[in-house]
Amino acid sequence: ENKILVAQHPLLIVANQTATLVCNYTYNGTGKEFRASLHKGTDSSVEVCVISWNTTKISSSSNKEFNCQGDHDKDKIIFNIWNMNANQTDIYFCKIEVMYPPPYVYNEKSNGTVIHVKETPIQIQEPQSAIPLWILATVTGTLALYSMLITAVFINYWQKSKKNMYHQSDYMNMTPRHPPYQKNKGYPSYAPTRDYTAYRS
Repeated sequence: ENKILVAQHPLLIVANQTATLVCNYTYNGTGKEFRASLHKGTDSSVEVCVISWNTTKISSSSNKEFNCQGDHDKDKIIFNIWNMNANQTDIYFCKIEVMYPPPYVYNEKSNGTVIHVKETPIQIQEPQSAIPLWILATVTGTLALYSMLITAVFINYWQKSKKNMYHQSDYMNMTPRHPPYQKNKGYPSYAPTRDYTAYRS
């Protein structure tokens, strides 16, 4: 008697939006053309993915609401589903059929696999060239410190210059002097000469 038995893992947790569901099967008949499909829901109402193969070729197709591809490897069918979302969490069943030669045979409904798709937190992606926050903070802090240091040095220098300028004006000799070229030409002195006659008795 031609018979197909299917075994599936009971639970599959999806954390990265990609699921790989393996349907192991046994078949004791002589079929040459096969069809395997993955169905969603307790009533298997949604056909997610289909794969067909015979002795020479293999083909796969997917429901437009899913990103799915099937592959056949000896006694198992592998369904790869990607870009999954939390709304696609459900129970999934594998169905395997012998299409040719007659008689038409398919497996009894298996226990299925619950695919639990975890909700992915929404993240604002930074540009690839974005500078890490700690580097930005370090550079900003260093520049601020450097600016403060330069400002302090400048203020210190300015105050010293101002003080020197005051000192020079305090001690400047205000007595007019002869120009160098007039010293020996008999010109009267700029300073008035003292009259000693007033002290004579």
